[in-house]
Order: sequence, then C-alpha cells, then structure tokens
Amino acid sequence: MCEIEDIRARQILNSRGNPTVEVDVKLADGAAGRASVPSGASTGIYEAKELRDNNRAEYLGKGVLKAIDNINSVITPNLLGEDAANQQLIDSLMLEMDGSFNKSTLGANAILAVSIACARASANSQDIPLYRYLGGINGRVMPVPMMNILNGGAHANNNLDFQEFMISPAGMTSFSDALKAGSEIFNTLKIILNEKGLSTTVGDEGGFAPNLNSTREAIEVIISAIEKAGYSTNNIKICLDVAASELYEEGECSGGVCSLSQYHLKSEGKKLTSEQMIEYLDELVRDYPIISIEDGLAQDDWLGWQNLTETLGNKCQLVGDDLFVTNTNRLKEGIDKKVANSILIKPNQIGTLSETLDTILMAQENNYTAIVSHRSGETEDSFIADLAVAVNCGLIKTGSVSRTDRLVKYNQLLRIEEELGSDAKYRGIRAFKGYKEPPCCSL
Repeated sequence: MCEIEDIRARQILNSRGNPTVEVDVKLADGAAGRASVPSGASTGIYEAKELRDNNRAEYLGKGVLKAIDNINSVITPNLLGEDAANQQLIDSLMLEMDGSFNKSTLGANAILAVSIACARASANSQDIPLYRYLGGINGRVMPVPMMNILNGGAHANNNLDFQEFMISPAGMTSFSDALKAGSEIFNTLKIILNEKGLSTTVGDEGGFAPNLNSTREAIEVIISAIEKAGYSTNNIKICLDVAASELYEEGECSGGVCSLSQYHLKSEGKKLTSEQMIEYLDELVRDYPIISIEDGLAQDDWLGWQNLTETLGNKCQLVGDDLFVTNTNRLKEGIDKKVANSILIKPNQIGTLSETLDTILMAQENNYTAIVSHRSGETEDSFIADLAVAVNCGLIKTGSVSRTDRLVKYNQLLRIEEELGSDAKYRGIRAFKGYKEPPCCSL
C-alpha cells in the first residue's frame, strides 16, 4: 500500500507568468511525487472549473491561493492514510469532497494536481517509469507529434483567424526522427519569415506569430519551409486547429427579424454560415496536405458537426476539443450523433486522472483517435508525455520546438524512446483517423 503521509501545495508560475497549482505528495515509504497543472487561453464553456482568486490586487486577479487552501484544508485531511496507488478511490474521494458538477467548489486545478501527484508518487514508490505505471507492460507506442509552428487566434497577437498551424512528421519511422524533422522545418521557417521581413517572435505555444493575409498564405509558407528544409509533403503533413468557437457569432433576433449565426474570418473579410464554413474547410483539404482539423465548427453547432463529419470524415481526422472537453458525457453524445472521429485529451478539462483515462478508453472503444494535448499556459511538468505512451494513443500535441515548457515534453519522449529501445513503436500516418493514402503511394 502506497500510504499518503503528507500533501503540500504551493502557488507557482506557468509559461505565461500567471499563477498555477503545484502539489507534492509524500508516501509513508519515503517516495514522493510532484505535479503542476496547466491553463488554457481558448477554453471551452463545458470545461471543469479552474479556481482563481479574482483579487485584482494580486496577480491581476489570477492567483490560485483559494485552490491551494482547498488542498491544504479540505483535500489533505481527507486523503492522509489512503492508498495513493488506488487512483479510482483517490479521485472519487476528491469528487465527493467537491460535490459540484464541474469541480467549482474545490477547483479542477486543485483536484488534478493532487490526482497526478498521487500517480507519480506511486510510480516512484514502485520504482518504475510513470508511463509503465500508467500503461502496464504494453505502453510502448511513441506518439506522432502535431507541432504548432505558426500561431494565430487567441494564441498570438496577429491577424490569423485559425489558432494553430501544425506540421506532423507522419512519414518518419521513429519519434526521434520526427522531432529532428520538426526542428529543422521550424528553424527553416524562421529563415523564410526573416527573408520576408515578417516577425519571428513566438506565441504562447512556441510557434511564430507573423501577420499573414490569409489561412492559405499561412499554409503555403509552411509548405515552403518543409521543402526548403529538404522534406516533402509526402512525409510531412499539415494539421489545423480552427478553434471555431472563437470565430462564432450567434445570430440575434430583434423586432421579429433574426440574423444568421456565422463564422467570422476577419483576416479574409468573410462571414460564413455553417455550410459555407464546411465548404471552406473542404476546399483546404482538397488543395493542401491536411490530415487533421481540430474544432472546425463551434462547440454547440451539433448539426454543423454532423454535416462536417459526413463531408470530411473519410478524408481527414476531425478532432473535437471544445466540442468534447475530455468529458465522457460530451463524447458519448458525439458518438451517438456520429460527430467527429477524434478527441483531444486535456486532463485539466475534466480534472482527474481517472476521468481522463475513462475518456481515452471510451474513444478507443468507439474507434475514435485520442490526441493527448498540452495547454497554452504550460509548466515544466512532462506528465502528458508519459500519458501518451502509456495509453498507446499514437498522437500528441505539445507545441512547437521552442520554449522549455514545450520541449520538456519532447525531451521526455526522447528518453522514453531510448528506454524502450526496439520495443518502441511509431505508427506514423496510420495513427491518424480518416486519412487515406493515394493508391500510388505508401509512406
């Protein structure tokens, strides 16, 4: 039994310089585990509640001392003496203490930090790697990275509408080769942007944030970098995060006259209906080597999502982030409605490790891909790297190849690949849902 002897919480800073929660769990046998939680900028309305102080005199209201106090005064007294290795019990006890539907009483940030710290302490107590502790002997699939090298939307101060423009080295044969390709393309992109006189400052997730005129221009400059770096679109694919909920304008009624709900692409001066947005995305998939589109429509546009899935579901991966928020209830609704074919997995959207694993299992059992993901406000915690390997999901989003808060995850994956040796598997293009190789070609 991994008996919990002590839990200590503190306020630290994340990659945006805002406070977040860090927790140390100490066990009776001397083992300990530490975890810190990230924070999103573009957050879905159905996410679990991140508790902040809202005291403008401290950290502009973004302090997390209330969450810290909840750990120290509520969670800790109720978990002392419990078995940290009994993850379901630990998490269910905290959910019972919280009592709310969205973890707003104690704060999802408080609950998640304790949840993950217990798992890490238990792994250390058993002297096994975290990915092996979480996944057992079969956790060995190295994830294909989806690397955000151009930022837009809520992640950057520029005029790009879409939030993320990613490359995925899906044609490589190992994770380390994929990371090498991503690094070379990222640094080549910097050269190209410099030559064009464009900004090479980076956004929240480490990608460049230049002012470009359109989505197509952003994709084309990335393709230029791929080719100039010595690769081709046969082995380097493009993924998009539209973050369409941020572009969505709900229709309004006044005097018996109702306006249409629309998606506003400000950089291109377009306002598109749901049907037109689907046509817009379909054209992009036809014209460019795009294999994954995240949040192509807004989080409550269920009819639009059904139409989008019918149109593009057999051509590329359609990922629900704001749509599903790592929640089994939202995912089940999507499965029943035949919406999307992939889910983004962000542990802080749901608030416990157990619920995160339940969501991944539901996705895999229903033939949806699961993509383990970071948040835009990150820490130096590498937990999601181990999680991705443990559950054999085959895909990870953890930003560009710059900023330590992103690279700590990539570097942990390099260590895991080295440790697995010949047992490490890299699925490449086969990790993606919906994408079909041309009959003439094989990656």
